[in-house]
Amino acid sequence: MTTDRRRALIGVNAGILLANTGSFIWFPVLVATLGGTGSGFWAGVVMCMTYVGRLLATFFYEGIAARVGVRGAVFLGTATEAVALGLMGFVDELAIYGTLGFFIGFGSGTSFPGLKNVLMAFPDDERPKAFSTFQMFGQMGLFGGALLGGLVIGLDLRTLFSLVFAFFMAYCLVASFFIPKAGFGEPPAATDGRRPALFSTAVFRGIEVRGATRYFLLSAVFWFLSIGFVVGIPLHMQRYAADWAPSAPFWITGLTVLALQYPVFTLLIKRLRPGAVMAIGLAGMTAAFLSFGAGRSVPWIVVGCFVVVLGEILFVPSFDIWVARKVPEDRLAKAMGAMHFFRSAGNMVGSLSAGVLFDLARNTGLPGVNWYVTAAVAAGCAVVCLVGRDEETAPAPASGAPEREKAAA
Repeated sequence: MTTDRRRALIGVNAGILLANTGSFIWFPVLVATLGGTGSGFWAGVVMCMTYVGRLLATFFYEGIAARVGVRGAVFLGTATEAVALGLMGFVDELAIYGTLGFFIGFGSGTSFPGLKNVLMAFPDDERPKAFSTFQMFGQMGLFGGALLGGLVIGLDLRTLFSLVFAFFMAYCLVASFFIPKAGFGEPPAATDGRRPALFSTAVFRGIEVRGATRYFLLSAVFWFLSIGFVVGIPLHMQRYAADWAPSAPFWITGLTVLALQYPVFTLLIKRLRPGAVMAIGLAGMTAAFLSFGAGRSVPWIVVGCFVVVLGEILFVPSFDIWVARKVPEDRLAKAMGAMHFFRSAGNMVGSLSAGVLFDLARNTGLPGVNWYVTAAVAAGCAVVCLVGRDEETAPAPASGAPEREKAAA
């Protein structure tokens, strides 16, 4: 690895570490605060707006990177996120929280693709190390942010968000110092020599991937469930375990993922088909949601947090393998775009639904009903995975072959 690429890798890894640390300091605290003083609905709205911003940013990233370079896109996105987060501590209107949440998401949706853009430009033999360290530093940031979030639980929101602002400004400085202006390639440009439009809906071309669409819908439901836990558990902690920090569950999940991700997935994927491994992950989430709903006390919360991570440990990598078998090689790039879209859609709906279901359980006097609903959805998805077939898709025929075969018929 050259010195320039090593410097860039340091910058990218430091960036995702700072970003995840800052994010997991603020959002469990804010969600729990809004759930206690306002409603779960508004807590869900704020988180939903961050995903609306992230999805919208996908239509702008190429145009922004063409104008200011990859490093500039990372800097601009991070600075937008930092300013919006800093302002969070100086407002108290729920609608303004939602508006700032949109800009937080838009900034993240601009900076994160820039970091991935840098890594994608690495040579093939250097990408495994680059992406594995990127994933590791991201998990370290998640765990570190959850720990710091517990330590600063007594701070007022102005001080809390000022601290988060400092993390994201450090992220800006790291990006400026270590990442080359254009990554390791030229800025995107149209084939006629003109820069791409600032706003483009070309990303929609990656949504439909023929027969694999139903599997992407399954992925969207998984992310609906995943973000439902992320938003729902701080609300749950605020109501049923107020003596604990709202970020405490993420200490457990972060450590468990780091410890079990590789050995558990490797053990199962060698013995079972991907659909069965995905079903086990969803069964774990089902058990966790039932635990949250039935117990509603700290021991049940701890047990549920140990089990809920089976979804991330098993479903996500198994789904990648499943898609690779279902989608012909010539359409895999399009499939990656579809996966991002459906993930964002699931996160948007799931974050809002988590708040609404929490309010439903609280207002109807049926504690735990929000978790029972999500458990039913997770169980249904597990059944779909079990009954689905994992046969490999035959390689795509050469160009023009289908037409020639039809003509011969």
